[in-house]
Amino acid sequence: MKKIIALVLSVLLIAMAFVGCAAKTDSAATDKVSDIETIKQNGKIVVGITEYAPMDYKENGSDEWIGFDADLARAVAQKLGVEVEFKVIDWDNKFLELNTKAIDCIWNGMTITDEVEKNTSVTDAYARNRQVVVMKKDEAAKIKSVDDLKAIENLTVAVENGSSGQGVAEENELNTVAVTAQSDTLLEVNSGSVQAAIIDSTMAAAMTGEGTDYSDLAVATVLSEEQYGIGCRKGSDLTAEINAAIKELKDNGTMKGLSEKYQVELID
Repeated sequence: MKKIIALVLSVLLIAMAFVGCAAKTDSAATDKVSDIETIKQNGKIVVGITEYAPMDYKENGSDEWIGFDADLARAVAQKLGVEVEFKVIDWDNKFLELNTKAIDCIWNGMTITDEVEKNTSVTDAYARNRQVVVMKKDEAAKIKSVDDLKAIENLTVAVENGSSGQGVAEENELNTVAVTAQSDTLLEVNSGSVQAAIIDSTMAAAMTGEGTDYSDLAVATVLSEEQYGIGCRKGSDLTAEINAAIKELKDNGTMKGLSEKYQVELID
């Protein structure tokens, strides 16, 4: 009889333990607030950016962020029923900014790389990009490949710290100088402190050549083909919401209009 009672008590204790665990799990799930809920409660989505034409930039005399990504972020935010707050970040610390919740997403012409996929929940790719070498026009005309570039004596290349351009430079074993923003690489080339810069083709198209502040600079050669994505926190429900909103904006022609306005190549 004692054995039967002991067995019954054991079964009851095990059952109570399972119930307790389930209750804790349910409580944790209930207590956890999603990124979307937080964004809607705050009435805004905080977007991490750097100054980078034509994706995110300000025109002279204006405090308003404009550009392909800036305009697209506003359109997505409108579908979420919130405003956008743009926060300038140190690109090298972008994942830290995201994981400490200083920002809700990284949205700044960010190339989808293995590192990005490891550290974020990245959206579907929405635009195409290339890493290109920018040089003074007379020098750029002589460069047909990366081998021509490497043949330059004492070559130094300016790159943005933590950027895809820096990664491509390292892959090609180029001597580099790291700066805090892509736009600063053009300053370095223009001043003559370095012979070349590696930047996104979208920036090169917007900021170099005739009619720009860097009319004496030109693209020398293409080093890699890439795609842009938006980085959200791992496991975030914001990723799916952005994907859905961007699909709608493709379907209604908004994305095409932004592509034509800012000369950014879309992914079909």
